[in-house]
Formats: sequence, C-alpha cells, structure tokens
Amino acid sequence: MNQFKENMIRQLTRHEGLRLKPYLCPAGKLTIGFGRNLEGKGITKQEAVMLLENDIQECLDDLIPLFDEFDTLPEPVRQVLVDMRFNLGPGRSRQFKKMIAAVNARNFPQATTQMKASRWYLQVGKRAETLTAMMVSAQLPLPAAVKEPFR
Repeated sequence: MNQFKENMIRQLTRHEGLRLKPYLCPAGKLTIGFGRNLEGKGITKQEAVMLLENDIQECLDDLIPLFDEFDTLPEPVRQVLVDMRFNLGPGRSRQFKKMIAAVNARNFPQATTQMKASRWYLQVGKRAETLTAMMVSAQLPLPAAVKEPFR
C-alpha cells in the first residue's frame, strides 16, 4: 500500500474510530466499522461474500470440536450443521443436544426426528424442510460384513 493510503487509514481511524457493531452516527445514519454509512453506501457483493466466508469459518470453528470426526460426516450432514449454526448462532444451536448426540452416533434419521421436533422447524419453514431432507438422505457406506445379504 502506498504511503498516502497508509496516512489516510491512520487519519480516518483517528477521526472516525472503529465500531464493530452498527450504531447511529451523529447524522442519524446506521453506520459500522470506520464510519461506513450502511444506509447510503451499504456494502459491495465482494464485501458480502467476504463476510459470508468469515461467518462459515466461524461456524466450522465452533462445530468441529462439537462433533466426533466432523470431517468424516457425509457432506450433506456437514452442510446441515453449518446452515443451522449460521441460522441459530452458537448458543441456540447447542440446545439441539439430542440431535447432536444422534449425529455423533451417525443416526441421521434420529437427528432428523429431533430437528422436526423443535420450535426452529416451525419457525423457518422451507429451510427446515430442505435441511431435514438433506439430513435423512445422508447415508454412510455399510461395513463390509453388513453389505452381503443375510442368509
């Protein structure tokens, strides 16, 4: 970065300050960061994608320790878990104790039952229908001993 931009960053940081949560500026406009007017300017698509990528990583950082071998879960299950964590936040997503236990036991139909038994399921409509369909459809390969037909 050139010297002029570095000087401007220091100057605007000093004048605007940094606020990581939205606030009303003296002109009454919803503002965030270093004086970004969200009402007048908003954010770019590139900035929105960057925020989403950061939020997905935050979800993963929260979920990985919660689920046994998270990376070995079927992709649709991981997608459901990240989507729910994104939607509910860390506190509310952890209230799904029976669903979490079912996923850790690799019992995806039971995890689906737990999802459907929640207030969340009624609140989010089509999203819940899509996520429960993804969860119940997740299948792990059966162990070799079980693959052969019973005699």
